[in-house]
Amino acid sequence: MSERFFPDGMPMPMADATTLPWWQAAAEHRLVVQKCSSCGVTRLPPAPVCGSCRSMESEWQEVSGRGEVYTYTIVHRPMAADQALPFVVAVVALDGSGGLRMISNVVGIEPEKVEIGMPVEVVWEDMSDELAVPRFRPTRA
Repeated sequence: MSERFFPDGMPMPMADATTLPWWQAAAEHRLVVQKCSSCGVTRLPPAPVCGSCRSMESEWQEVSGRGEVYTYTIVHRPMAADQALPFVVAVVALDGSGGLRMISNVVGIEPEKVEIGMPVEVVWEDMSDELAVPRFRPTRA
């Protein structure tokens, strides 16, 4: 199991037919984005239809898990019992994703030290043997 950032009381994410391949890749510690097989536009979160050309055909493209903090907020109210406060919710611009941004948490740094433009990399929080959630930490030198 990986380092835990959030308490067990946090609600577990739900998977459906569209998002299941994303969660399966995450369980393997691979960050993927959906790519339209017709026009090549990437999307995240996964969706059944391409917003650009309306194709229903897609494939999965692995990305590096590196990016930068696009924007963020510091949360001071708990969402679950025993949750450490404060914590950071950030929008991360993902490198190599065709301009996609992902909402997650920045961990491994004091919240007041997070900055817009800060380089980050994915770190996986294993919630169980079948579920891993991507978080981001400052990129190590």
